[in-house]
Amino acid sequence: MKEVRNKWLELVIVLSAPLLSVIDVFIINVAIPAIKKGVQASDAEIQLVIAGYLLGYAAFLITGGRAGDHFGRKKVFFLGMLAFTIASCLCGLSQSAFQLNITRFFQGLSASFMMPQTIAFIQVLFTDTKERAKAFGLYGITLGSAAVIGQVLGGYLADTHWAIEGWRLIFFINLPIGILTLWATHRYVTETPRHQNTKFDYTGVMILTLGLFCLIYPLIEGREAGWPLWSIGLIALSFGIFSLFIFNQKKKLASGGNPLIDVRLFKIKDFNIGLVAVLFHFMLHTAYLLLSAVYLQNGLGVSALDCGLYFMVPGILFVVSSLVASRTIVRFGKRVLQVGIVVLAAAFYLQVVLWRPGVGAGLIIGLMGLWGLGNGLVLPSLLNIALKNVPAQYAGAAAGVYTTFQQTASALGISIIGGIFFYRSAQGWQAAYHAGVMGLLVCAALVAIMLYLLPGRKAQHTLPAQDAKVSGDQPAPAVKAADELMPAD
Repeated sequence: MKEVRNKWLELVIVLSAPLLSVIDVFIINVAIPAIKKGVQASDAEIQLVIAGYLLGYAAFLITGGRAGDHFGRKKVFFLGMLAFTIASCLCGLSQSAFQLNITRFFQGLSASFMMPQTIAFIQVLFTDTKERAKAFGLYGITLGSAAVIGQVLGGYLADTHWAIEGWRLIFFINLPIGILTLWATHRYVTETPRHQNTKFDYTGVMILTLGLFCLIYPLIEGREAGWPLWSIGLIALSFGIFSLFIFNQKKKLASGGNPLIDVRLFKIKDFNIGLVAVLFHFMLHTAYLLLSAVYLQNGLGVSALDCGLYFMVPGILFVVSSLVASRTIVRFGKRVLQVGIVVLAAAFYLQVVLWRPGVGAGLIIGLMGLWGLGNGLVLPSLLNIALKNVPAQYAGAAAGVYTTFQQTASALGISIIGGIFFYRSAQGWQAAYHAGVMGLLVCAALVAIMLYLLPGRKAQHTLPAQDAKVSGDQPAPAVKAADELMPAD
């Protein structure tokens, strides 16, 4: 019993990483007007408050995951949490938009080192399939709840006037949580086995980081600047850099080296389909929270505080449906997620039809609650689907790939769907919201297609062991069959 209790306690501690890192993505949405006034920022500078965090976050996630494999997951988690806490305080102390954007970038960068360790710890600690499904469910609940908590806190703190400006509390709130987590990590979390006698792939880190920067930065900033030539050029360049990265990783793998990413991961069909589903779902998830926060305030005349409070009910319903999903996913498999996507699509459609100026608070909360119910059936279980066939020794690399897709999807959702929304705002906020929701429905349809393509009970998936060893260890064993973790669909 002691081992089980310690195992779940460690999970609770490391779940602080997704909790804090995701809260700090969404806590900005409702508080943007207060922050803009507080640091006297321009529209472009205030966009970077969100974009800079996502850029630092997404660009180093794979590096953070592999750093945990190489240097020790507890060590990297502890140092990442320490850096995140310090960067959060520096954000709160910022006196100008430039200072805030620089510190937000480093806040996102530090989050990229602590976040993948949570997934890696789950992979290592929970070898029993039912326990792992529950652990991944708790991780997904944390992600979705953190997004809603961020919206609520942003609205509340933006309207709060204490000894300091309320928007600064948005960042200082991380200080007590960070200190408590650092103490608990030192006291209760045990180190996981490291990959010994191997070299860290610094070349791979540099190539991948450069490629992600060339993709993410113009996607975020290009729309605001009217898609100038430099933005198109950087996006095109990123694909060339990614090709170079894949060539570099294959070469190192073939020569028995220690690549940043073991490309054999992408031979697992479930992993690939799961990643695409993750991409489109997090695009719609992140974009919806931004679109709804802006539309409620600017289109429907809801105050920042009330806007934040409106997210409480969908947040509670999200947790309820997430718990239901974590219990039913083992029995019903991907059908749980398919039901959730249908509920999500219905919520989006009804919001377009029924949300009008003068609409009652009950109808707003009811339709947002429907969104929370559907999202809770989908988001927590996507992680389990994407990683269910990944061997334990690939945990850090797979976690880094997953979270990179997740955060890149967030950036894409804000830049593409958010871009459509703000572009159409010149024709009125209602027209803008309708256009944005169309983008959300397209993403939902693509997630539904990916879920349909997910295999049911099929032959075992294996990774070819002859190519190379995994980070200097023994060749990877055959990956568990999909039906050991999920029933036939």
